[in-house]
Amino acid sequence: MDFVTGLPLSSSKKNVEWVIFDRLRKSPYFIAVRTDWSLQKLVEVYTKEIVRLHDVPMSIISDRDPWFTASFLKQLHKFLGTGLNFSTGWERYLPLVDFVYNNSFQSSIQMAPYEVLYSRRCRTPVCSMELGEKRMIGPELIQETKDIVKKIGDKLKTAFDRNKSYSDLKHRDIEYSVGDAVFINVSP
Repeated sequence: MDFVTGLPLSSSKKNVEWVIFDRLRKSPYFIAVRTDWSLQKLVEVYTKEIVRLHDVPMSIISDRDPWFTASFLKQLHKFLGTGLNFSTGWERYLPLVDFVYNNSFQSSIQMAPYEVLYSRRCRTPVCSMELGEKRMIGPELIQETKDIVKKIGDKLKTAFDRNKSYSDLKHRDIEYSVGDAVFINVSP
């Protein structure tokens, strides 16, 4: 878990996003909170939003934010039997985050970014290619790359056309004459 701070004040007067990530199910939870809330209020929200629905976590990994290092919260986790572990540094994990993202399927292009760059799936311990995979060089590689770029272009055009058709359903052609009164809705 971690806090994303520095956000503008929302309509409900909240300015922090509390991110809790369930490592088992790979699912994030985003809870809007305030920087001036007491630890007791955060515990109340945590109990309502997480514990009520998912039981008491076995362990929590967090940075060394003062909210997490406070003695009250440490005692609470000790009482609940939850291990509270502090991360040693996020920067060293950035290359792994980059690697995972670039090897994740992207629905708009129907493949991972790695496949776009290298014309093949990335070999990882989780997703390894067959032994004796075909290695391409020269004209074969160029043709394969062209085919992938065309495939991506087709997928992006399909996604664009689908979005355009949804947008077109809400639009209509209206003609105005000089002197017509209209309302304008402008977002800040």
